[in-house]
Amino acid sequence: MRALPAPADRGIVFRRSDIEGAPEVPACIDHVAEVGRATALVQEGVRVRTVEHLLAAVAALEIDNLIIELNGEEPPAADGSAEPFVRLLLEAGIEQQQPEAVVWKCSKPLVVTEGSSRYAVLPDDRYVVSASIEFEHPVIGRQHASYPIRSDLFGREIASARTFGFLEDAEELRAVGLAHGADTGNTVVLTADGVYQGVELRFADEFVRHKILDIVGDLALVGQRIQAQIVAERPGHRGNIELARAIAEQARRDRAARRIDINQIVEILPHRYPLLLVDRIVEYERGKRIVGIKNVTINEPFFVGHFPGLPIMPGVLIIEAMAQVGGLLLMDTVEDPEEKVVYFMSLDKVKFRRPVTPGDQIEFELEMIQMRGSICRMKGVGRVDGRVVAEADMKAQVVDR
Repeated sequence: MRALPAPADRGIVFRRSDIEGAPEVPACIDHVAEVGRATALVQEGVRVRTVEHLLAAVAALEIDNLIIELNGEEPPAADGSAEPFVRLLLEAGIEQQQPEAVVWKCSKPLVVTEGSSRYAVLPDDRYVVSASIEFEHPVIGRQHASYPIRSDLFGREIASARTFGFLEDAEELRAVGLAHGADTGNTVVLTADGVYQGVELRFADEFVRHKILDIVGDLALVGQRIQAQIVAERPGHRGNIELARAIAEQARRDRAARRIDINQIVEILPHRYPLLLVDRIVEYERGKRIVGIKNVTINEPFFVGHFPGLPIMPGVLIIEAMAQVGGLLLMDTVEDPEEKVVYFMSLDKVKFRRPVTPGDQIEFELEMIQMRGSICRMKGVGRVDGRVVAEADMKAQVVDR
């Protein structure tokens, strides 16, 4: 395995160097392929598995962009903990990049249940994980631990907690061709009444600490830093992944609920009366999607001549309003937007479905299809009362003023 630096906004990506073309698999909840004793990701048939220990180290160190190059399906097991990954990443050095990190802040409680696993997500100004486990085993019993997830504390108290398993389970797994790499060098092996000969615990509660490690690793698949308190009862990978899905969905809703009013719009767009044709942004996902509103009133200056006695909004201005909403989406992807301007290069598949008249409110929804350098392609649609009034494919470029 090699860990390579990545540019801003690249995210965490696994790269399979052992496959022709070195295909990549994003460390993203949408790519989770299977969950059992470990977490596996897949994209277009390319798989990586047992990613949680490495991702726990990455998340705890607040590394947002990283390429993880593998010459096989999974990272090295090492000693069954995250400590070797933490140590090596710190030795390599971490560089601060220009864009601000994306942080999901819990604003209201969230509860997730999966089988016997229960989770509560609570507002907090830190990232804290608390976990309780219970096993009918003399060495484990019931254990509880709670830790703020900070790089220094994680490295000292959580990272070295190893994965654990029962000897009888290992024998069953090997019988069906699994767990061949598991041994006392990378697993705390438990017998029916104690710890396997030669194995020494690093902490009396190493088991619950490792469960916290797994939670941090699986929640890294949300793709954002987390600011919340996670309380877990009997956590497991399957439950962790359902929790990650719930947080990712809530983060998407939070982004969509972001509103931009007219005062913020005039700070971003260069347009002014009578050609500022956006009143409000009601949904927004950075670099992906935007929804904006244009309120059409009889006071619009173009109604004087288009047409007297039959006021209809000119189609070219409907498309202009759509383009301005798209410009707001595009401008938020560049540095120093106040020094930039958006030029639209082409329009394709433009269609006008029905007239727009005074009193209508047009809702424009634009989706980013492709972004290469300073040039992007977007698909837009305008609706009044849910019915399509116009649609177009657009190509635009961001240039210096």
